[in-house]
Amino acid sequence: MPDLKTDVLVIGAGPAGSMSAKWAAKHGARVLMLEKRQEIGSPVRCGEGMSKDWLKDVGITPGRWINLEVEGARIYSPSEKVFEINEKHAGNEVGYVVERDEFDKQLAIDAANAGVEVKLKTAAVGILKENGRVVGAKVKEFGQTYEIRAPITIGADGFESQVGRWAGIPTNIAMRDMDTCLQYRMTNVDSDVRYCDFYLGKVAPGGYVWVFPKGDGLANVGIGVQVSQVKSPADARTYLDRWIDHHPGYAKGKKIDMVGGGVSISAPLKQTVADGILLVGDAARMIDPLTGGGIANGCIAGKIAGTVAAEAAHAGDPSSAFLQKYEKGWRARLEEKLYRNWLAKEKLVTLSDETFDKVVDVLSGVTLEKLSVHNILKAVRDKYPEVTKEFEAFL
Repeated sequence: MPDLKTDVLVIGAGPAGSMSAKWAAKHGARVLMLEKRQEIGSPVRCGEGMSKDWLKDVGITPGRWINLEVEGARIYSPSEKVFEINEKHAGNEVGYVVERDEFDKQLAIDAANAGVEVKLKTAAVGILKENGRVVGAKVKEFGQTYEIRAPITIGADGFESQVGRWAGIPTNIAMRDMDTCLQYRMTNVDSDVRYCDFYLGKVAPGGYVWVFPKGDGLANVGIGVQVSQVKSPADARTYLDRWIDHHPGYAKGKKIDMVGGGVSISAPLKQTVADGILLVGDAARMIDPLTGGGIANGCIAGKIAGTVAAEAAHAGDPSSAFLQKYEKGWRARLEEKLYRNWLAKEKLVTLSDETFDKVVDVLSGVTLEKLSVHNILKAVRDKYPEVTKEFEAFL
């Protein structure tokens, strides 16, 4: 394989990678995007729910990858009191239920149509550095190793980014900031296609059980549990199977697919750029620490990343100082909510089932014009002031 040169090298073809690549190409850069697997979007490791109000901002047109448009979400307390939220206020995981592999492929198609060159089954095995600056990557394609040189490299290779570590950016994650997740696709179940459902409490220590409907009688039924609160990542399956067994509408169902994996629930990285490199999406820990969802945040940051990467390439300035435009841009858009949700997560994982019941009891009886941690706690304080004592900082 001959060594290659490009303006912007994107490592990873998930949503954040494809979005970064597309917007870099739309701003006139030569872009090469690598995907280590032979098929973009597979295997699917996602609950497949997403909000929809951000799509237009980043240039995504709704398409055949949408299974359902839902009305909102239902939050269930441990005693299964329920609080309904419309999709506008339900967060980044509610609005559409999608076929995630089709969604990822469509974003890659959009990138390719914008001029991006895509290489499949091509893995980065190291980065290239000159005078402390990243100048590309060493890659392996079908057993052959060669170099791709680029003034700007974008790491979009998932949480605990190896690309970031190679570049000297700390990306290791604490156990308390990680969920282990398992999901079945089930048929012959009694899910309500109007809602995405979330079950809180000790049924899923440090996380939640979710049900995302895919159609009549078909749903994704999954669980995320905090790694530090279980003896083994394999415990996620035990908790999920137990929840299913206690819900007749799902116990009668049939499992037709199963996926598992880890998800970051940490605060965002303190550093996402260095000379010649920037990190985006899960690689920069842009996953919402409360929900574990990261598609919207990765795509929003990807547009900023691609735009700044193209500008840096055109200016001939790949320095960390120039790339601060990306650092400041994505943080202005996303960081405050990510950090507040991380702080909220740190408190929520300590709550008892009794407290969760009280919170949902209050919410089921009030109407909030804007759903936020602050407004939820104010409502709870009115009925159960003892519950909010540990949350004064949020008020």
